[in-house]
Amino acid sequence: MSHQHEHEHEHEHEHEHEHEHEHVHHHGHDHGHHHDHCDGCGHCHGEEEENRTVMIVRILISAVLLAVGLLISGPAWLKTVLFLVSWVTVGYNVVIAAVKNILRGHALDEMFLMTVASAGAFCLGDFAEGVAVMLLYQIGEFFQDYAVDQSRDSIAELMDIRPDTADVERNGKIETVHPEDVQVGEIIAVRPGEKIPLDGTVIEGSSALNTLALTGESVPRDVTAGDPVLSGCINLQGLLRVEVTHAFGDSTVARILELVENASDHKSRADQFITRFARIYTPVVVGLALLVALVPPLFFGGAWKEWITSALTFLVISCPCALVISVPLTFFSAIGGASRKGILIKGAGYLETLAQASVAVFDKTGTLTQGTFAVSEAHAVCGAREDMVALAAAAEAYSNHPIAQSLRDACTEDLSAWKVENVEEISGHGVRALVNGRQVAVGNAKMMDREGTPCGPLAVGGTVVHVACDRQYLGYVVIADRVKDGAAEALAALKQLGVKKTVMLTGDSESAAREVARETQVDEMHANLLPDQKVEQVEALLKNKEENGALVFVGDGINDAPVLARADVGVAMGALGSDAAIEAADVVLMDDDPRKLAKAIRIARNTIRIVRQNIWFCLGIKVIVMVLGVLHLAPLWLAIFADVGVCFLAILNAMRAMRTRDA
Repeated sequence: MSHQHEHEHEHEHEHEHEHEHEHVHHHGHDHGHHHDHCDGCGHCHGEEEENRTVMIVRILISAVLLAVGLLISGPAWLKTVLFLVSWVTVGYNVVIAAVKNILRGHALDEMFLMTVASAGAFCLGDFAEGVAVMLLYQIGEFFQDYAVDQSRDSIAELMDIRPDTADVERNGKIETVHPEDVQVGEIIAVRPGEKIPLDGTVIEGSSALNTLALTGESVPRDVTAGDPVLSGCINLQGLLRVEVTHAFGDSTVARILELVENASDHKSRADQFITRFARIYTPVVVGLALLVALVPPLFFGGAWKEWITSALTFLVISCPCALVISVPLTFFSAIGGASRKGILIKGAGYLETLAQASVAVFDKTGTLTQGTFAVSEAHAVCGAREDMVALAAAAEAYSNHPIAQSLRDACTEDLSAWKVENVEEISGHGVRALVNGRQVAVGNAKMMDREGTPCGPLAVGGTVVHVACDRQYLGYVVIADRVKDGAAEALAALKQLGVKKTVMLTGDSESAAREVARETQVDEMHANLLPDQKVEQVEALLKNKEENGALVFVGDGINDAPVLARADVGVAMGALGSDAAIEAADVVLMDDDPRKLAKAIRIARNTIRIVRQNIWFCLGIKVIVMVLGVLHLAPLWLAIFADVGVCFLAILNAMRAMRTRDA
């Protein structure tokens, strides 16, 4: 996609911020990978719990030794030993990680900063403060890691749609196997209360399905024999026998999980900025810390101990961990929370662009309308309207055309006893048939001219079907694609969000498009467009949009791929189970509700708000404490407290992005 290049050129640096946080942590986590998903296995979770317990014990032992060292009045060497053992107990892994990172060429990370700060305090004879630095840091890191783990686990719970087993029919028996072991064409049995493990078609049984995990909608969907079903849905009632149509790797549930888990591939501009910022910022502050330590004592007669302590304080508070962790976590939390609502966002970059939406362009059929034809009007000029519709439906009884189906659906008569013969389809005109001995003609104006029953031109929104019987004009029926419930509400919601212009593009006729535009109150409408003409219209809108705005195109994702690709953000509507939509779009709305677009924009804007809050909060606190440190007004332990405290608060704020708001 043309708009992807601004995100993708940074892709190779996706994890460059890892050197800022390449922890060999007590949790076994790397901060640079906190957004990676665990595979959900019990072993991984159990190992985390074990490591967490070990860390708690180390912190407690260190704290007790520190307290004893401060309280006893024994010889100095004993106090020094207690402080040293306390420091090693709580901080040995930090020192080891710092050494490893130096050997890898990544010296200027927070492991290095903490090691230098605490070791520097020891060298200055401030043993208790050296231990306090490491102890406070590890306590802060413990809570940070715990918060991040909770965030990841919460998202995993929201996306708890991965099936564990499948009951497949083989050799007359039911075998319980992993879904990956089931082949396309095999029959699986799904009992009430079970997740559907694979996409397929119901061949026996009927039930209601809970699609909440896929669509965010709580209303169950009824299915019976012949209906498609999707993996991740929950069978609520009867036993279903389902013929598998997609292998597990190609199933809806697998694609959704892959999209959410790989969302970090498309980094936001804020995320890219923080990555570049950390690479430049850390060496700069280390250089400034050296100047603080050396310049006053060498040139202005300052006390070495005071200025080295100030430099260490400056160094500790300068660590950019709060930003490096919280910004990606905010986007990841938002993407996970949006997925619970049936909104799949392929990356932070698209989330950021979506927040800037100023122009919303909609395809008509299947997006603002239901994509199914139905009789919207019936006007009889001779005889009863019901009789006219019944004659038209009878004449079209053997046609599989959507218009014929619409006429049959609108007919209230039982046509099973009617005698229909001599059916003749006239290409480009309509149908002629003998119905109960009467000559009935159904079709367009050309058909009426052919029958000798001319009709005047009509300005109506939809396809007009004229009806004549025994060469007498009876009237006409209007077949229209119905506007979706909530379409007008969706466009009104976009206006409330500040979207400047709404546009509808369609290949349908001018009259049909005008009717939909009137019902939905769209600002601008263009009809009779071929796919390449839709792209031209989008190009023109892109040229005229405001500088910091974004153009969002919403389509059904099947025949709109060129336009989805050209827009700043391509949104696929009603794409449940559609391969083409998931591939072509940047954002996928998993059901047919156009109101989800406004919800997606609200989520995006809330996420950007949280990111900005974290950036300003973190930088503001750090600058204040840095200045206090240089002025000898902030002790080393306060710098540590401020650093880990700021990071912890930023992470808690980031996790708010997971709680998507509907209002």
